[in-house]
Amino acid sequence: MRAPTSLLPLTLERVCFEAGGRRIIDDVSLTLERGARTVILGPNGAGKSVLLRLCHGLLAPTSGRIAWSARERTTGGRAQAMVFQRPVMLRRSALANVAYGLKVAGVGATERDARARAALERVGLTHLAARPARVLSGGEQQRLALARAWTLNPEVLFLDEPTANLDPGATHEIEAAIQAIHAGGTKIVMVTHNLGQARRIADEILFLHNGRIAERASAVRFFTAPGCPEAAAFLKGELLW
Repeated sequence: MRAPTSLLPLTLERVCFEAGGRRIIDDVSLTLERGARTVILGPNGAGKSVLLRLCHGLLAPTSGRIAWSARERTTGGRAQAMVFQRPVMLRRSALANVAYGLKVAGVGATERDARARAALERVGLTHLAARPARVLSGGEQQRLALARAWTLNPEVLFLDEPTANLDPGATHEIEAAIQAIHAGGTKIVMVTHNLGQARRIADEILFLHNGRIAERASAVRFFTAPGCPEAAAFLKGELLW
């Protein structure tokens, strides 16, 4: 059987995005390759979440070009997925939330039940399989959202502030799941405000300032010797305008 074509690299060429008369993303060009865990950092309003949504395809650029290396598969799962800061939970059980994504992807009933249960087990939610998803705690809902994405076996997983407003215990569980997803071969692209989390997870950092990529560097280099004054000021906790 012929191996599926890789979706990566993802290429952005001179991408701009404007809304409300304001340019939020300004002339961004970059290539995202397989492997490295990419963490996007920057001050509030830098355009981090908008950039993530552009990459995922939820937003279309005002100008410029965004292109995957190959067309996304349409059966058996998605080649890319995204988990939001506040995930949308369907009015059904935790198990049914996971199974629904597989149903949409065209997975048969027997297989999707087994895959959904396995996904819940991987994130430690087996005991809550029958619980309505909307009554779960914030941390449990975020783990459920990760399970829902994970079971689709995505090649790329976009994460937008996945542990915002969660306590340290829940944050640890989410980070462990992210690391396991990456270990399984999924490319991680994540936005976070948590510098400690960025140090733990990132292989490389994209630093955004005023809608532009001010720096791209390995995590080690970024945190030890940032290459631009804006990044250095950001790491010191100084306000950027």
